[in-house]
Amino acid sequence: MDYKIIVLDLDGTLTNRDKIITPRTKEALMKAQEAGNVVVLASGRPTAGVEPLARELELSRFGSYILSYNGGMITNCKTGETVFSSLLPRESNQKIIGLAEEHRVDILTYEGGEIITNNEECPYAIAESNINHLPLRQVEDMKSYVDFRVPKFLMLDDGDYLVTVEPKVKAAMGRDFSVYRSEPYFLEIMPKGIDKAQSLARLLEVLGLEREQMIACGDGYNDMTMIKYAGLGVAMENAVLPVRQAADYITASNNHDGVGLVVEKFMLS
Repeated sequence: MDYKIIVLDLDGTLTNRDKIITPRTKEALMKAQEAGNVVVLASGRPTAGVEPLARELELSRFGSYILSYNGGMITNCKTGETVFSSLLPRESNQKIIGLAEEHRVDILTYEGGEIITNNEECPYAIAESNINHLPLRQVEDMKSYVDFRVPKFLMLDDGDYLVTVEPKVKAAMGRDFSVYRSEPYFLEIMPKGIDKAQSLARLLEVLGLEREQMIACGDGYNDMTMIKYAGLGVAMENAVLPVRQAADYITASNNHDGVGLVVEKFMLS
């Protein structure tokens, strides 16, 4: 198959345990882009949290893309244009923040290049700040401050407690919202029907490509839809078992150039 586009999850896939792209993987991705292929960095992170890796791979020079917020937004790195965006309705903000208050959990969302939260000392908010290299800003009254549309909220607490909060928030929000834990300590609230595969389908339409021409590489549960959807679904050796079972191909781990090997084998050979 003549593959033209490769979609990469970041943590545990593109980057190794030290959160860096290995030299072999970087070289392969640069060669693939020089040959006219499209690279998409697909992450649950906010757009600003993906941009350092996009700059490293020079996505803006080649016209490649960032898929952020687990598919909530797709950005053309060359033009800066938003190809697709799905935001929470503004009127839902008060309800979501109210539920966080009711269940006594911390909460965060995003504004520009900042993470805004009710508690900048929350260890889980600090973790999100460190993952994305974005500053945290504490807002005293989240309810009155967040009067604009956002891609998602994260409720934050110890995993043993959040597991009891999750079903209550799901029931309260109803069927138009997606409520799930991306980490034991992160409970995400997003618009319904947002996942990496659905957003990639929209991008392929824009690019005039077929799903058979797409490779998708990932390691976690939120990569499952795109791995099943792609022409070639690739699981990292370090992927969770259901992702390895769903994949068409298993590559080496993220610490052993797994993505670079896929690019060399399927795009450059």
